[in-house]
Amino acid sequence: MSDTSGTAPRNLLAVNEALSIPRSELDMRVSRSSGAGGQHVNKTSSRVEIFWNVLGSRALTEEQRARLREKLASRLTTEGSIRVVASDMRSQSRNRDLAEERLADLVRRALLIPKKRRPTRPTRASKEARLEGKKRLSHKKRERRNLPE
Repeated sequence: MSDTSGTAPRNLLAVNEALSIPRSELDMRVSRSSGAGGQHVNKTSSRVEIFWNVLGSRALTEEQRARLREKLASRLTTEGSIRVVASDMRSQSRNRDLAEERLADLVRRALLIPKKRRPTRPTRASKEARLEGKKRLSHKKRERRNLPE
């Protein structure tokens, strides 16, 4: 698994520099995967579901909790948990790592505060180009008209 910081202890899931989720707060459930894989799929529980209770987490500040509640509202359960599933790999441990990466990425993206857009004005050249284009189109349409004789 690739941690964002590279220095996070094994008992923490690094999300960004400001946030690491204690793995003790993650609930993991394994089950049998669906899809291709032959007999292996029928015998092994390689699908991994990870639940993390956002509302009850001690790792979050109130500001982070509010932002996650707003941004991930459609993904939260009634108890306030986020559910992430991974069944891409044949190995349970690789699916667990993948699910943890997906959870960290989901939380990281939800916590990002987008830069405010600074309104800009069109340049003189772009205004002139727009007007020139309108004139060309107008001239083309004028030329198409059938003028009465």
